Amino acid sequence: MSAPVLVTGAGGFIGGAVLERLLRAGLEVRALVRTPETAERLRRAGAQPVTGDILDGDDLAGAMRGCELVFHVAGLNKMCLPDPAPLMRNNVDGSVSVVRAAARAGVRRIVYTSSAATLDSQPPAGAPGTRPRAFLSEYERSKYEAERQVMALAPRLGVELVCLNPSSVQGPGRTTGTARWLIRYANGRLHWLIDAPVSLVDIADCAEAHLLAATRGEPLRPYVISGSTQRISEMVHTLGTVAGRTYPIRFLPPGPAVAAASMVGAGFRVAGRRAPVCREMLRTLAHGHAYDGAPAARELGFAYTPLEETLRRALAWYVENGHVRPSPATPEHPGDAGHPGS
Repeated sequence: MSAPVLVTGAGGFIGGAVLERLLRAGLEVRALVRTPETAERLRRAGAQPVTGDILDGDDLAGAMRGCELVFHVAGLNKMCLPDPAPLMRNNVDGSVSVVRAAARAGVRRIVYTSSAATLDSQPPAGAPGTRPRAFLSEYERSKYEAERQVMALAPRLGVELVCLNPSSVQGPGRTTGTARWLIRYANGRLHWLIDAPVSLVDIADCAEAHLLAATRGEPLRPYVISGSTQRISEMVHTLGTVAGRTYPIRFLPPGPAVAAASMVGAGFRVAGRRAPVCREMLRTLAHGHAYDGAPAARELGFAYTPLEETLRRALAWYVENGHVRPSPATPEHPGDAGHPGS
């Protein structure tokens, strides 16, 4: 592939891993950035920063000029926002803007990072246009709507769009979302949780899937990227074993936990602040998720990292970066945990 490729969201957790993997593959990579600090960091990594915003069609078309391939990874993944409008603006409007700009710039293919959360939002078989349940969160709503719109728009504009739907992405560099619970447990400060099935995928596997989707992915065929599914109780026990800090925690009934989170979230919304926990966060956790990522691995041609190895690498990174206190069983450096593919 001789033409440069563009990555949106390269300053984030998934986008940064995708950018790193593309650079290791020897590709010329442009990175859409908004701040000088991010531009300098990505320039040092070997990318060519291009200043712009996913909501600005002119910025995007200029950044894409000369590219045949775009990785659209940028998006907002947050819950408990007092105003959900930024989710729709970034995830829906931003994604539509990227597809339209790609068509203007003559881009042949987009690898689009959606979310496995949209799978729970699909209409039941034989009932198009209907949904089996309410959205669990505004984030889920925004990703569902974004995927629906870009999957319809891209073929009309003559752009190939390959859709990746990762489950919860974990590994070195992640400190938000599910990783917050993992960090608290590793520090001995997690006292309660809700037990439910959860699907995870290693960040390295997610990045590899993006690279392979560029050449092997079928347009408009969603690829579920998901490695391991365990109950949360089993996962924290595995993490405790890796960290050398196994201890019991209380698993609360979902109903009372969601009700309590609703009251906390309501109070923060009245104050115009983002709550640390809220109804949609606990509803999503209590609902649980179990995704099958095996077909995508077979079709794209990669293998998933075992969960224990993912947690070991993540824990080593937490320790090195001061998020978790080291214990005798904790590796001091990420290299001690054997980063696959590095």
